[in-house]
Amino acid sequence: MFTPVRRRVRTAALALSTMAALALGATATSGAAAAPAAALAKQGPTSVAYVEVNNNSMLNVGKYTLANGGANVFDIAVIFAANINYDAGTKAGTLYFNPNVQRVLDNAATQIRPLQQKGIKVVLSVLGNHQGSGFANFPSQQTASTFAKQLSDTVTKYGLDGIDFDDEYADYGNNGTTQPNASSFVYLVSALRANMPTKIISLYNIGPAASRLSYGGVDVTSKFDYAWNPYYGSWQVPGIALPKSKLSPAAVQIGGTSQSTAASLAARTVSEGYGVFLTYNLDGTDRTADVSAFTRNLYGSAALYTP
Repeated sequence: MFTPVRRRVRTAALALSTMAALALGATATSGAAAAPAAALAKQGPTSVAYVEVNNNSMLNVGKYTLANGGANVFDIAVIFAANINYDAGTKAGTLYFNPNVQRVLDNAATQIRPLQQKGIKVVLSVLGNHQGSGFANFPSQQTASTFAKQLSDTVTKYGLDGIDFDDEYADYGNNGTTQPNASSFVYLVSALRANMPTKIISLYNIGPAASRLSYGGVDVTSKFDYAWNPYYGSWQVPGIALPKSKLSPAAVQIGGTSQSTAASLAARTVSEGYGVFLTYNLDGTDRTADVSAFTRNLYGSAALYTP
């Protein structure tokens, strides 16, 4: 069977507004990061690593290089995950950082900048928190735009490279919230792209939001940089009309997907001309064998691990 969806990253149900969450990080390093060193070139798909920061360090992403040439194995590191919580005052979603996510952001100088200095992009994933608020049920265009500004302000404040949308665990209807509507995600993505025209916006292709990309004559498909399959150990082309270079039909859980399956998915990614390869749950263990299983077919090289 496929491994569907990732493990939850939920903390206590104290809802914080973005302003309160950002206040916790008021002493964080400025979002202005030094220009990264040029990453060593490699030929092949963009490789993505989600990291569960409740348990693991973002720095693990930078510990893998290719034996042939020394390039980074991973091109994008995803902080998993911030949440969209319910705000009883506005009756809409608000951005929340659990203590572990907040710690990564507050310590951007030591947790984020080292990756960026290697040429690895660092993106913040956002998903639901069982409170009824999601990307697909904002009560108005204004509340969607407000949430978009919370996201883009976070990217600016902490010097991140973008936002990843994951419409899981919203539990639409809780707290008297409405069910998904056709307009909300279109409003949200449109506003976010306007706020950060050169940053990454990616889609974990699951949930009501993922199937609501067009409204009122506006289609936001082209506003995404990437979209990927959410089912680990499987091949499933995301149902979004992006070019192959921006799609990952393969999804691998490192240490959870067999090495033979990872190798097969990597080979298929290359043979069918797709430009992205998604991995999840990179931890602090030496995963050289698991990582090499897909890098050999993606890049023609085994991986090296440097503690």
